[in-house]
Amino acid sequence: MSALELQDVVVDYEGRGGRVRAVAGASISVDAGRIVGLVGESGCGKSTLARAAVGLVPATSGAVSFEGKPVRPLSRRARPRALVRLQLVFQNPYSSLNPRRTVGSQVGDGVAGRDRAARVRTLFELVGLPATAAVRYPHEFSGGQRQRVAIARALAADPSVIVLDEPLASLDASAQAQFANLLTNLARDIGVGLLLISHDLAIVRHVADEVSVMYLGRIVETAQTLPLWTQPAHPYSEALIGAVPRPDGRGVLPESLPGEVPNPADPPSGCRFHPRCPYAFEPCPVDEPALMALTGGRSAACWLQQPDTPPANLGRGGGVRISNRPRGG
Repeated sequence: MSALELQDVVVDYEGRGGRVRAVAGASISVDAGRIVGLVGESGCGKSTLARAAVGLVPATSGAVSFEGKPVRPLSRRARPRALVRLQLVFQNPYSSLNPRRTVGSQVGDGVAGRDRAARVRTLFELVGLPATAAVRYPHEFSGGQRQRVAIARALAADPSVIVLDEPLASLDASAQAQFANLLTNLARDIGVGLLLISHDLAIVRHVADEVSVMYLGRIVETAQTLPLWTQPAHPYSEALIGAVPRPDGRGVLPESLPGEVPNPADPPSGCRFHPRCPYAFEPCPVDEPALMALTGGRSAACWLQQPDTPPANLGRGGGVRISNRPRGG
């Protein structure tokens, strides 16, 4: 059993226009010492799934468990001790840090035992900050340094899994690279499992052991990172990869994904990606494909694939050629 398990999670929000299904049945698992990337465009439900994973929002249906115990929605009561080892790092570290307190005191809140000061110094050094940083305040740090403080605070609880909700979005390229290296070291050196939510597939490619691709509330593909990058099994994964800039000196611009993510309150019929898919054909606008197991530990929700077989090459890879497919779905 994985340290963190989400099975068929559905999350609904009630709005003025009625119910919105932000997550429409998603499953994902995170093992200790592994980095799992969850990628997709803004508005696809990644952050909602992250919050459901740690109990910040209730799941309408499905199950969330951590180390074999159910993750219940947070209430006014103290968090159960069994769930303290499941931590969340937010996108904006400054908003999650108290500007009136030193960062050392905030990291120390999660440290158990008497020798709190020594443990805080160790945590700061672990995330690449000098021990003297503990006496400073949040506004005295750069964005990348504040994210390191947020990681140190999460590590103070001795977690087995940390969920990171877009932790790289507000950082420049240099800080992103440094932070990505930090995440890799944490997984390898201390064995913490990481669920890394990001819209940047290029960063996830360099740090994640495996990747789940999410579109409009559903997981559409899961695979080890390198196989997914070299041979995506779902057209949405292919489109995300095609949109990544490549500094190869060829001067070729990345391909932009046409259209926008549809309104989750009114999702398309059939395959949710079919209005934007260049390979859509007869069943796509009518029947929604299930996430089917392929060989090699992969899975994809696409009518171009067959269960229990190697993933077929998509059209741009020279394999699948669809005739009589509707244009524009």
